[in-house]
Amino acid sequence: MQILKFQTVKELNVAGAGFITSHIKGNDGTLLCAATGSSSTGIYKELVEQRAEIDTRSLSFIMLDEWAGLAADHPGSCEYYLQQHLLRPLNIPDSNYTSFNSKANDPAAECSRMAKELNTKGPIDLCILGIGLNGHIAFNEPAEELQPGIHLAKLSETSLAHPMVKDVADKLQYGYTLGIGDILRSKTILLVVHGAHKRAILEQLLKAKVSTQLPASFLWLHADAHCYYCED
Repeated sequence: MQILKFQTVKELNVAGAGFITSHIKGNDGTLLCAATGSSSTGIYKELVEQRAEIDTRSLSFIMLDEWAGLAADHPGSCEYYLQQHLLRPLNIPDSNYTSFNSKANDPAAECSRMAKELNTKGPIDLCILGIGLNGHIAFNEPAEELQPGIHLAKLSETSLAHPMVKDVADKLQYGYTLGIGDILRSKTILLVVHGAHKRAILEQLLKAKVSTQLPASFLWLHADAHCYYCED
């Protein structure tokens, strides 16, 4: 994994947007997978401001993860976030977007459907990730074993305390997510980390030791993974 440190979050956001733009330009039919949450919001804002430089008509997205049972139009859902920060501002048509049905009656069937979609439309050209306070990526939580494919994950207390859903009235327990194998099959990966609250887990990641107890550490096994970070 290539590590790049920035002095300010603004510098990180501009560089991150430029990194994404450079992967879109000249590539017909780029498939992006984008994390939700505060780590990447600034990058997406910069990307939207650069939208005149890229052709978004052939750009497509596949969802990284989603809170199971949370309505798609809920402000805390990943769907809502992506629509607000990326899909609508970039004018991505519904036909170019593949997402989880968070209210699916049959979770196993929903995972199988998404796996087929990914197999058909993938591999992912660029996967943009954040890291959780416990080292998770997407909803791949620390565990003795990690699942390679799309699955319904039992969420940790750390994930359930995320600002997106900490005040949700209905008790959430699970999340749909791409697996570690799905993520590692991406052609390029960009991991974004910033904030004082992420310093401890960033220090663990930068030790470059791979462990299922730190799912993000598996990015060290990828041939074209990049970590952009700022300690502020």
